[in-house]
Amino acid sequence: MADQPDLVFYPENYTELFNNWNHYPGAVPFAGGTALIRGQDRLVPELPPVILSLEKIEEMRRINRSERYLEIGAMVRLSRIIELRKFGPGVLVHCLRNIAGPQLRNMATIGGNVCSHLDSVATLTALDAQYELRSAQSSRWITAARFSPEPGPGALGPREILSRIRVPLDNWDYSAYKKFSRPTGADKNAVFLAKAQKNVLADIRIICKIANRIWQDKDSEIILIGKRLPLTRRIASAFVGRWDTFLRGADNVDEPSRKEMVNFIEANVGNLVE
Repeated sequence: MADQPDLVFYPENYTELFNNWNHYPGAVPFAGGTALIRGQDRLVPELPPVILSLEKIEEMRRINRSERYLEIGAMVRLSRIIELRKFGPGVLVHCLRNIAGPQLRNMATIGGNVCSHLDSVATLTALDAQYELRSAQSSRWITAARFSPEPGPGALGPREILSRIRVPLDNWDYSAYKKFSRPTGADKNAVFLAKAQKNVLADIRIICKIANRIWQDKDSEIILIGKRLPLTRRIASAFVGRWDTFLRGADNVDEPSRKEMVNFIEANVGNLVE
């Protein structure tokens, strides 16, 4: 692999993109570039020999909003999503604000962050986002939960890209996001969402992300949905206990990570207690 690419293509639409990709099957799609240089401690980063730059594909740089959804092109920079503020889901904006510094957020794209399975994945999974995956022949939609690479193979097929993200604009009465320190090098964050209808808990979602793994205990969520608010301390304690047991039985969740996640859940469930 050379320090600098031998060929860089700048397709202006999907037809050009996939035509170039068919001619150079080993070419690498290039968005903000932060994933390619991540972890490289070099003055001149090492790049693939053939690059397909996505920056000129207008469709991938659009943001559209309807009453029900916010649709974000995969090439939209993180800083631009943050600027939406009141027009986008607050928990997503909070998540993206916690990613590195302004300089990197001006470079990094939401599609690149998702495809690298970084911070935004947990929040988009909690929000029940959908991803449009596009190839030369077709496009398809999958849920954010199905995009997680472990366990099992990744969702992207050969010569397929993430082109668009669709985020439901649900009204959550309570939301929280936390990014944890990572002394072991693993990315860790968690998301808590809850909504009520007539003093009844109508929905609750908790997503914990440790490295490339997403953890969600849907059985515990189902048990809590339908309970009257505020919750009793007994019900809240039992819910946290179920999550603790769930994480103790989860693969590759070390003891410090388990404690951090349980403390996060306990603190936020506590806001729903009488």
